[in-house]
Amino acid sequence: MIAPDGPLDASPILFKDVELAGGHGSVVSASLHASALGIFEARLNGVSVGPDLMSPGWSAYQWRLRYRSYDVTDRLDQSTRLTLSLGNGWFHGTLGWEGQRHSYGTRLGAIAQLEVTFEDGYQQLIATDRSWSACASDVLENDLYNGQTIDARLRRPEWATPGVCVPNQTGVEEIDFDTGRLAPYVGPPIVRREIVRPRQLTRRPDDGAVIVDFGQNLVGWTRFRVRGEPGRAITVRHAEVLDGDQLNVRPLRSARATDRFVLSGGDDSFEPTMTYHGFRFAEVSNWPGELTPDSIEAVVVHSDLSRIGHFRCSDPDLNQLHSNVVWSTKGNFFDVPTDCPQRDERLGWTGDIAVFAPTAAFLFDVQDFLEDWLIDLGLEQEHRDGMVPMVVPDPLKEWPIPPGQFSEPDSTAIWSDAAVWVPWALFWAYGDSGVLARHYDSMAAHLRHVEGLLSTDGTWSEGFQFGDWLDPLADPHEPWNARADAAVVATACLYRTSTILTQAATILGRAEDATAFLALAERTRAAFHAAYVTDEGTITSDAPTVYALAITFGLLEGQLLERAGERLARLVREADHHVSTGFAGTPFISDALTRTGHLGDAYHMLLKRDCPSWLYPVSLGATTIWERWDSMLPDGSVNPGEMTSFNHYALGAIADWMHRTIGGITPLEPGYGHVLIAPQPGGALTWADCALETRSGRISVRWRRETELALDIELPPGVSAVVRVTGHPDLQLSAGPGGLQHTARFSADRAAHETSSAPGVPDATR
Repeated sequence: MIAPDGPLDASPILFKDVELAGGHGSVVSASLHASALGIFEARLNGVSVGPDLMSPGWSAYQWRLRYRSYDVTDRLDQSTRLTLSLGNGWFHGTLGWEGQRHSYGTRLGAIAQLEVTFEDGYQQLIATDRSWSACASDVLENDLYNGQTIDARLRRPEWATPGVCVPNQTGVEEIDFDTGRLAPYVGPPIVRREIVRPRQLTRRPDDGAVIVDFGQNLVGWTRFRVRGEPGRAITVRHAEVLDGDQLNVRPLRSARATDRFVLSGGDDSFEPTMTYHGFRFAEVSNWPGELTPDSIEAVVVHSDLSRIGHFRCSDPDLNQLHSNVVWSTKGNFFDVPTDCPQRDERLGWTGDIAVFAPTAAFLFDVQDFLEDWLIDLGLEQEHRDGMVPMVVPDPLKEWPIPPGQFSEPDSTAIWSDAAVWVPWALFWAYGDSGVLARHYDSMAAHLRHVEGLLSTDGTWSEGFQFGDWLDPLADPHEPWNARADAAVVATACLYRTSTILTQAATILGRAEDATAFLALAERTRAAFHAAYVTDEGTITSDAPTVYALAITFGLLEGQLLERAGERLARLVREADHHVSTGFAGTPFISDALTRTGHLGDAYHMLLKRDCPSWLYPVSLGATTIWERWDSMLPDGSVNPGEMTSFNHYALGAIADWMHRTIGGITPLEPGYGHVLIAPQPGGALTWADCALETRSGRISVRWRRETELALDIELPPGVSAVVRVTGHPDLQLSAGPGGLQHTARFSADRAAHETSSAPGVPDATR
């Protein structure tokens, strides 16, 4: 690991000229492996070696630093300049909401190895050492929260030219680093994914600044080419919402989200790849001449994920809601699953992904992405005696938490349960029991740690809990002050976690563990009933969330289940079908209503359009999911609470219910090898179309509701399905080697169906 041997006036570039060995024939293969303390971009003769950005990303740096590998076989000349441009990233820049910097170290550095194999088998190795050189780049400032400053006057063609000295170049020195921390990536890189063009430009008459509306709340940065007098500085500020004709930056808290670009006097191109912003609006100041829609574009940046799940229906607002879920997933799956992408936080909060993992796993292929993150979760946990922290990776442990903020934190329900709930969601989505095996030790360690935190009555009722975080009736400044009793929430979650571990241990042949975890589940269930459930079926705190969790987690049965369902439905109706749950209850309340025979109430909640509801943000033009139901108030002002993000995926977990209940696709076994096709139309919906690319192939369901219910079903080879429509007997389907397209029509008094099997592209016959 090397670093510049002295201070520089800008972000460093480390470089070395590579001369290929002679007399060994042509190059048959060449690989570059690189990593950094900070972030890096590797170039050969000035051209990036790969599409990845901000590598090596963010991991639990104390124990794992990932490296990238690139095939550069066709990129080497006889003389080639290899450069590594370094930025602060997560390692060295600002992290968290207290302005903490240098959470992991005080020096930027890089480590790289170029391996070249020639025609005769000779291998040449070029690695970072004291023979390298360093110089200052054109990046004067870079910070993930605050932005980037680039001075085009400082750019040098010598950076890309082998054999040419760079002005003011200096030497490097080796810095202490344990190479045992190096590990290959499991997940995908951060990449540019798409371009969004401006929808509207508005010039402010007072100062001439231009507000660029991209029409979509997104994550990334702006990019442009420009020509102007040397030394002119263009400033680009970012925000998700406006306050009149001004950016509303209060939700950003201390994050400046400001990029500055100093012109050289020639034709300049700018793209700030060492920062990122969550924004819909960009304020551009001091642009030379007229800024037009063709002058600037937004680059959408996130981890490179494949889209596999799709949903549409007859209600445009529900389609927009679903689109908002997709965009919030993209924006927050930024190397780690973050809570938000815009303010001074952007941390890998465990609770958000714990409840959202099933939704994410349907929309995108997230197995490698989340497994990479789970490795860091396990490392953090391993060094905390089994405790799963609130955020992963966890920089909070590196600096003191202010008094009153999560004092003496320990495992917390839902948040720490991510150690179990996320692998379980991946197992059901993709059918790979290996995910359970790879993370089993972490899963079991979490449950055993929590078991040691229980009260003498067997409930999880002591210590800090987030509970039903952000209950919509809570004071904006007291997001923890929910109606649902936090101990009830925690104990219910413990039951779910212990039942999942029982099943996981059984699948993996861990019979002794399975027996122990089953016993814990049974004790927890008994303790829950003894402490919180009355003979009449009332649950302590009598809030919608406690009923939703007890129902969906299987804590109730028989008359108690029926009574809980009736009580939940009554509470929902008393709230006029407004959402009345926070982080804990919202992902489960629609399922609880559906399972207890109150599908109409679930639809009524979903289709509600005034606050608090899922469609209220849509009615105000939202293009992503908000952190709060009322992040924006009806008058267009921003919620006064300190936490007010307009891009927060957790409450978008309703999309999972939409996929299964409206779309009608539910796995009956992990990986969708056997599937339940059971759309349950409701509200005023007249059609829906849902599709999923599984490991076996494409499953799709399209239904139409007119005088009868018509279903068009597509199954890939080898997949079987149970088709279930209320009032009709189940229909069994099985796809042969060519797959299956099936049409079924269900009337009020009978079911008729026609079946055909054909290989090829199913869309042509739908």
